[in-house]
Amino acid sequence: MKHRIVILGAGYAGAFAAGNLARRLSPADTEITVVNAVPDFVERMRLHQLAIGQDLAVRKLSDVFAGTGVRLRLAHVTGLDPERRTVTVTSREHEDADGELAYDTLLYALGSSVAHHDVPGVAEYAFDVTGRSSALRLRERLAGLSAGSTVLVVGEGLTGIETATEFAESRPDLSVALAARDEPGAWLAPKARRHLHQAFDRLGITVHAHTRIEAVEPTRAVAADSRSIPADVTVWTAGFAVHPIAAASGLEVAGTGQIAVDRTMRSLSHPDVYAAGDCAYAIGGNGRPLPMSCASAGLTNMQATAAIIARLTGREVPSTGLKYYGNHISLGRRDAIFQMVDGNVRSKSWYVGGPIAARLKDGVLKGAAWGIAHPTFGLPKRRHRLAAAPDPAGVRAAA
Repeated sequence: MKHRIVILGAGYAGAFAAGNLARRLSPADTEITVVNAVPDFVERMRLHQLAIGQDLAVRKLSDVFAGTGVRLRLAHVTGLDPERRTVTVTSREHEDADGELAYDTLLYALGSSVAHHDVPGVAEYAFDVTGRSSALRLRERLAGLSAGSTVLVVGEGLTGIETATEFAESRPDLSVALAARDEPGAWLAPKARRHLHQAFDRLGITVHAHTRIEAVEPTRAVAADSRSIPADVTVWTAGFAVHPIAAASGLEVAGTGQIAVDRTMRSLSHPDVYAAGDCAYAIGGNGRPLPMSCASAGLTNMQATAAIIARLTGREVPSTGLKYYGNHISLGRRDAIFQMVDGNVRSKSWYVGGPIAARLKDGVLKGAAWGIAHPTFGLPKRRHRLAAAPDPAGVRAAA
């Protein structure tokens, strides 16, 4: 019987992992199934572009995995039983997709969604760019705004900065503001920070620094100091949250709800479960948890797939790097900042900015999309067979 590998989620972590496993494991021994709620690969790093009206290439997952041997199941994950090694899935469109999936090895890569932080009015009135459907909803709202309308982006992280600058560049007729609990770009080196604020000034973005938003209403946001900030549209980018299904299943999780994993991305409580991407509580090379980001998705999915392959084929588990080298921030289509960091994720003194950094960022995004679209590029003529007696934690329990 084939070893059943089930991957939950086909974002940056899940899609790359599926291609890597298909590329390196023999289909004679393994069966790989990917469960995803939507039929397309979502370039999450470009969703702010989609929201402001730019058209992005659509890649069907059925096309991505065609000819790879990877099975695609379009459904929502609604339950997980790590003791029975089953996943419950439900489809709103195809009833025949409902039911249970049994696995021998599970890779949990369901990603994250926007974190409301229990702020009143966010769920009812704010928009976000953490999913394709929410970005399209925002796109429709923005398209209906007249000149002079106000857009407030809440959050000084990378998503907030990229969203505010993209909106201001694409729609100079709008009044765009950014509300930040601290100073936007406070972690950047001084020269890079000046570059960022010069971009804000050039694009006409009003920055409300050291401002904590405590409520969102239909036409305004209310700050902690009772100030009222006008906002015909509020875009919430103040952090991410993971789905509670992992914690509800009995997997060991951190206080964030992320799955607690060891250095190889293996669950601390259930050794036949691995996690990658935003849903993994992984400790980086500097001894601190990796942030929720696309870069972390790349680092953790490479380590998880390397560990799965090694354990199933009787090889020594390699240790892949879990280290950041820099932050890359788009400031519209023609400007960007690439800030190098040290081993403790502290900004180094130099950075790359302007059109060169913008072209570099565009190349990174295109490279990631190309890699997703060609999951078995460089497929070896002979892939690894499973060991005669692979790691017991990854072997199907006897009936």
